[in-house]
Amino acid sequence: MRSVVLVGGGQAGAVAARTLRRRGYDGAITVLADEPHRPYQRPPLSKEYLAAADDSGLELLPEAWTTEHAIEVRTGTRAAEICAREGAVLLADGSRIPADAVLLATGARARRLPGLDGDGVFGLRTRDDADGLRERLGPGTHLVMVGGGFIGAEVASVARTRGAAVTMLEAGPVPLAQAVGARLGEACARIARANGVDVRVNTRVDGLRTGTRGLVVRTSDGDLEADVVVVGVGAEPNVELAVASGLEVGHGVLVDQYCRTSTEHVYAAGDVAEHPHGGRRVRVEHVDNATRQAAVAARNMLGEQTPYDDPHWFYSDQFGRNLQHVGHAGTHDRMVVRGDLEDESWTAFFLDDAGLVTAAFALDAGEEIAVARELISMRLGVPEHVLADRDADLFEALEEVG
Repeated sequence: MRSVVLVGGGQAGAVAARTLRRRGYDGAITVLADEPHRPYQRPPLSKEYLAAADDSGLELLPEAWTTEHAIEVRTGTRAAEICAREGAVLLADGSRIPADAVLLATGARARRLPGLDGDGVFGLRTRDDADGLRERLGPGTHLVMVGGGFIGAEVASVARTRGAAVTMLEAGPVPLAQAVGARLGEACARIARANGVDVRVNTRVDGLRTGTRGLVVRTSDGDLEADVVVVGVGAEPNVELAVASGLEVGHGVLVDQYCRTSTEHVYAAGDVAEHPHGGRRVRVEHVDNATRQAAVAARNMLGEQTPYDDPHWFYSDQFGRNLQHVGHAGTHDRMVVRGDLEDESWTAFFLDDAGLVTAAFALDAGEEIAVARELISMRLGVPEHVLADRDADLFEALEEVG
């Protein structure tokens, strides 16, 4: 293998490039980024970067590093087709790049809602999105946040620190209910409300028109004037290249446990990849998943047989609080709460019928998430009364069952 092409200018493509070089690959590496920017981190876009345009540490593959390690980064370049049989990637301009192996790391784009577009309406997936949104946020402005998920809460948090009023519209009865359940979703909504966010549930958005302040959001509860609107209702995987290349696609690009697609020598990782996990197929939009999965894909490109089976983990910083989640809870898993959901800190553990921890979600309790991650990885169980007891040492409990 003398030439690798990494299609995507985000976390997965950058991690794969670094992993290949660290593990001794000395062939050509080309990273294709369709944005005009060099590969950069996405999580700060709804947090530090949105708040203050601080781009320190944002770039994933600094030019000095890629020059030193002989990695070519092409910005503003779109791949049109992966020609695996010919060992090449066809670009939109008609040129070709030799490719003995390809990683598809095209990520996802913000899902749009019909009738919600135009000047003053933003999604938040790119650096340009964050730059445009930041200019609109300030004292006296009113942000209408469509969607009550983690990104919505993070944007609301930044907007409040910049002095903006925020109304958050959630279509369901409780924000985040699909992600963490109604009880935990309500606990998160309380944090937003305590920080001055007007959280409105069971509210459908019907469209948008111009008004005296600039925008008027039409909802099932009446009209809302706004200076800026952010739509945060999930993301759609960028599978167009995979489809054009004849790869198998479901809710994302289908890969096996080694990150291999249906086409030989073509791999996929990150937000675009639908992979096997815990007896089901999932597509995960978290930076930790993109990091770990891309590293595994790179190792398997080099001939290793390394499965990707890490527990999924993500975090959210909002309103000065830290939320973390690890694992994947089933619909019938029972929940054990360590502490009280009204407290300043708590952890909710999810257990299956065998008493094994399948997932955990915590507020300002990162140490307990670390224990949960070990329990999930090793498929170990801890008695429920120990999990629920704030005075019990979970690290000692982990050592006893391990």
